[in-house]
Amino acid sequence: MICPFCRLDNDKVCDSRNSDSGAAVRRRRECLECGRRFTTYERVEELSLKVIKKDGDRVPFDREKIRQGLEKALWKRPFGDADIERVLNAMEVEIYKTYDSEVPSRELGEIVMRHLRQLDQIAYVRFASVYREFKDVREFVSELEPMLDDQKS
Repeated sequence: MICPFCRLDNDKVCDSRNSDSGAAVRRRRECLECGRRFTTYERVEELSLKVIKKDGDRVPFDREKIRQGLEKALWKRPFGDADIERVLNAMEVEIYKTYDSEVPSRELGEIVMRHLRQLDQIAYVRFASVYREFKDVREFVSELEPMLDDQKS
């Protein structure tokens, strides 16, 4: 593994453990050149899942695109990388359980919104406002009403 600090390929594994409910192996490594430590994750290579876009194009499923959307939605909220990784893993498990080779982008967005709503209402509203492309305040309020009703009961 190439060291992210000195860019040399000379390291040893200090610690290995299962991560993400067994979906990955987390390894702590130490570079034998510069002595710094870093973490790597090993995952099973999943089947090639395609996302069907609104215009009918099919593009490869990109976990990093979803991560970027989650990071934007959770910006300045009390959640870190570990929280984002946990949500990503839960979403990915759901996606691969539900879809074999293709998933509509609309369904992918709904899965993201469902997981964000459970995690943080502010992040949910941020994501929904972009994803649903609200045209005016009334659309925004109609998205909030079910959450407000849930809090009343």
